[in-house]
Amino acid sequence: MKTHALTDIGLARNENQDCFYTSEMPVGNLPNLFVVADGMGGHVGGKCASHTALQTVIDSIKEIKEEDPKEILDQAIQTANSEVMEQAKLQGMEGMGTTIVAATIIGEHLYVANVGDSRLYIVTPKEMKQITIDHSLVEEMVRMGELDPDNARNHERKNVITRAIGVSESLKVDFFDVLLSEESIIVLCSDGLTNMVDDSQIRVVVNSGRDVIEITERLIDEANKNGGKDNITVVVIEP
Repeated sequence: MKTHALTDIGLARNENQDCFYTSEMPVGNLPNLFVVADGMGGHVGGKCASHTALQTVIDSIKEIKEEDPKEILDQAIQTANSEVMEQAKLQGMEGMGTTIVAATIIGEHLYVANVGDSRLYIVTPKEMKQITIDHSLVEEMVRMGELDPDNARNHERKNVITRAIGVSESLKVDFFDVLLSEESIIVLCSDGLTNMVDDSQIRVVVNSGRDVIEITERLIDEANKNGGKDNITVVVIEP
């Protein structure tokens, strides 16, 4: 397994509210762990929310006795949700929240958990597939047929999130179980990448990169070349 990850403040923000974690070694009962969190832009305490959620997920996974990766990720994210809400009260930052996308690879299977609009893609030489489903107002409009997908990227309400960690005591986490092929490259990212670089260009960069380091660096560069309007975080995994 080869991995590389980078986060970049971008060209328009004063603070980086993104964070990530990667471990090719076991974390608790998971054989590896990859996480991206994006503090909700424009919300007080976005950086606090993303870092609190990330650290809580890591610490929780180390303590959970479950064997099922879905149960492990669910319990850890639910604990993170409670902790972010608690920190918001203690620090007077009500309303802070964060996205999270987390993944672990067990054998040929990729297990993914997601809340918000940070994404996980699987890219092969033949196709690129978005595994996660954005929890955003615009994405819901697209799914209901109220908005054309081509107009979604530049919609004025693009950044309105419908589900996030730290916003409500009741949290639904999406889960995905994907069978990997030998040619699969996995990309986790915040919306600072996907709002600046369309899927077709992400696929070109991934398939033309020499290694995970070059792919990660080029994706960050492309987002900044296109405006860098948000923080950008990218994790690339070659299983």
